[in-house]
Amino acid sequence: MTHALAAAPAARTGQDSVGLLRLYRAELRWIFRRPRTLAVLGLLALIPVVIGVALTFVDTAETSGGQDGALLASAVSNGFILPVAALTMTLGLLLPLASAMAGADAIAGEAAHGTLRGWLIAPVGRGRLLAIKAFGVATVSTIAVLAMTFTGFVTGLIISGADSMFTLTGSTLSVWDALGRILLVAAWVVLQLWAVGAVALAISAFTEHPMLVVASVLAGTIVFTILGFLDAVSWLHPFLLNENWSQAPASVLMDPVDTAMLGEGALRAACYIAIGLSIAYARLTTRDG
Repeated sequence: MTHALAAAPAARTGQDSVGLLRLYRAELRWIFRRPRTLAVLGLLALIPVVIGVALTFVDTAETSGGQDGALLASAVSNGFILPVAALTMTLGLLLPLASAMAGADAIAGEAAHGTLRGWLIAPVGRGRLLAIKAFGVATVSTIAVLAMTFTGFVTGLIISGADSMFTLTGSTLSVWDALGRILLVAAWVVLQLWAVGAVALAISAFTEHPMLVVASVLAGTIVFTILGFLDAVSWLHPFLLNENWSQAPASVLMDPVDTAMLGEGALRAACYIAIGLSIAYARLTTRDG
């Protein structure tokens, strides 16, 4: 009897773990059955290909305006730069849009369809419910970035060749060295999108209108960008999530890599994730449907 009682908590723990995994799989099936999710992921994966093909038909001088233009001009004959440039350009709007849509559908979307009430009255803890939703949003964000990274890297290899990998400071890289730096950028971008997704979940927990969530996140991104240009509020810049979105990814193109900028952006994103999920959890614990 004593052994049976001692084994009971372990059995329940195992059942809880299996239940969490089962709920996560069910959430992924729900997410990837949405045509708009598949459409957004497909379009994002095509962006590096379109950029790479377009660069083969334009004059380098025509793409030299601004920071994004400088990156594109460098990507014409450098396969290492193409995926980094594509991630940097889309991080300003399109990638956050994908995370915002996933966060909006996770809670507000289900509330609008009446399915969230079933989650709330089911024997599933609110913390577990939020964890499942957060994992689902994180999965969409991760797949979006990895899809762009893969297509960008392959496109760069096809257009420029494996012997065209070098930094902007002139250092030659092997394919594996270049891939490692590209994956570092991808991981950093994923973390930024997780932060956007956490904010979207926080807003989503307060409404039943998914489009309101998407509009709020995108409006916040635009406002943050504008504030980043204003020297009068320079004291606020370190708290803006997108403060170094346009500079940090490009740091891997230099030698040595500016890890301080990447670390600062990662820490800022982690803070946004903690705050966003905390607000979402506080709201879910008091929500009935």
